[in-house]
Amino acid sequence: MLSKMDTRLSRITIDPAVCHGKPCVRGLRYPVESLLELLGSGMTPDEILADYEDLERDDLLAVLEYAARLARTRRLQATGP
Repeated sequence: MLSKMDTRLSRITIDPAVCHGKPCVRGLRYPVESLLELLGSGMTPDEILADYEDLERDDLLAVLEYAARLARTRRLQATGP
């Protein structure tokens, strides 16, 4: 049985024919990267959903879960002294 997180993550699709293969939400040409930038700019999920009517709240949660998984699995190199 799929957990709720796995079900949400299935909303993130990667298709070479859509947005040059960037991870997108449900193949709708909304790249994960762009939605993260909107959230990072201070837009609320409600504001994003109002601007992009074909998105759903679970799409934004999937974007955040996808980013959390990437952050957990990538080793970042520290910069500076």
